[in-house]
Amino acid sequence: MEFSELPIPEPVQAGIRDSGFSTCTSIQELTLPMTLNGQDVAGQAQTGTGKTAAFMIATLARLNGSATLEDLVKQKKAKANNRKNSGVSKPRALLIAPTRELAIQIEQDARSLGAYTGLTIHAVYGGVDYEKQQETLVKGNVDILIGTPGRLIDYFKQKSFLVSKVEVFVIDEADRMFDMGFIVDLRYLMRRLPHYEQRLSMLFSATMSIRAQELSYEYMNAPEVISTKTEVKAVTQVTQVLYHVEGGQKISLLVGLMRNHLGLSATPVDETSTEPATPEGRAMIFVNTKRMGEKLKSWLSVNNITAGYLSGDVPQAKRMKVLQRFQNGEMPVLIATDVAGRGLHIDDVTHVYNYDLPENAEDYVHRIGRTARAGAKGDAVTLVDENGAYNLEAIEKYIGEKIDVGWADDHLYVKLKKPPYSPPTDKKGGPHGRGGRRDRPRRGNKR
Repeated sequence: MEFSELPIPEPVQAGIRDSGFSTCTSIQELTLPMTLNGQDVAGQAQTGTGKTAAFMIATLARLNGSATLEDLVKQKKAKANNRKNSGVSKPRALLIAPTRELAIQIEQDARSLGAYTGLTIHAVYGGVDYEKQQETLVKGNVDILIGTPGRLIDYFKQKSFLVSKVEVFVIDEADRMFDMGFIVDLRYLMRRLPHYEQRLSMLFSATMSIRAQELSYEYMNAPEVISTKTEVKAVTQVTQVLYHVEGGQKISLLVGLMRNHLGLSATPVDETSTEPATPEGRAMIFVNTKRMGEKLKSWLSVNNITAGYLSGDVPQAKRMKVLQRFQNGEMPVLIATDVAGRGLHIDDVTHVYNYDLPENAEDYVHRIGRTARAGAKGDAVTLVDENGAYNLEAIEKYIGEKIDVGWADDHLYVKLKKPPYSPPTDKKGGPHGRGGRRDRPRRGNKR
């Protein structure tokens, strides 16, 4: 189905065209005819299948009605004139996501698809300037408010915005809301929204659990439950291969594979050069622990591979900077733990490397879903050492197939430069304890 066949207002159609979309994905084709007609939906769809655009197009269409581009220009001017006296925001749409990264991604998609609608879009989440986000809410006359549960409730309790005018309500990644313990906060907000008959409500989830269904039936108006192909089937777009390798040779093989797949040079980095890297692809590497991520980044750095690193402990401002550099092509590789990598929506990732095999089979599917997004193709490469082998059987059972085993030729085990030793630091920042001083031997006991 083409977007042009659907009753979508022209300002939204213009944003769709500018975003490069023409044909609906499965979840969009199933849900948009209903949501555009005012029907609430609870949709199950794997990350990367276009569900963000599905609910965002429905949201923008609902708020625009039959307005023309000329009407919206006039509305935008009138809104600017009245902004100083508008008081706190009374958003017409409220969209809730479980993580900062997902909220940021939704905001970016909303601005792209809604470029011609004249609607004011704002996202709130932790880890960045609290007062600045609040100031926009109080003075910005926000139409579409996107945020994480904790930050939204914080501002709501301070009366920085009101929910009395909400016409569209969206919950994204509902299953993760439960997993991350946000359900109490979520219910707090939902109980204060206008009656479900007065708004369009949408809930999306990678897995439609009984809890998610009960939530939709409780707070939505007879939602239609929509399900695309199961989550596991989404991996069919990804070419999967695994290599059995000794733990001590994993980094050597990883670098050899990336140089081969991404066209990365083995020439030492010229630190005085300002020319960006021009790899043939873009890759994400997943690790199980923060410590391994830091270690891997050090090894890649001294061997001429520019890599960013994300974990749950990385400050938000730095996370956003790393993601921006990765998206802009300034660095070809991004290392991430599952906590940091879940919910990232980055286009054109050609390869995913599982440096560590995840302990949870579902995490394997989410990892390789970072590539082959929206119908594209991608490659997932997994390194299985003597420890990771214990998790392999469960993963293959979960995805319903055996992963092809590859054979690494000797030339792929490349000789690497070893990073300099960095001694561990204590809590006071010193390399040897006691604030940086080496412990001194006692000269004797004083009684």
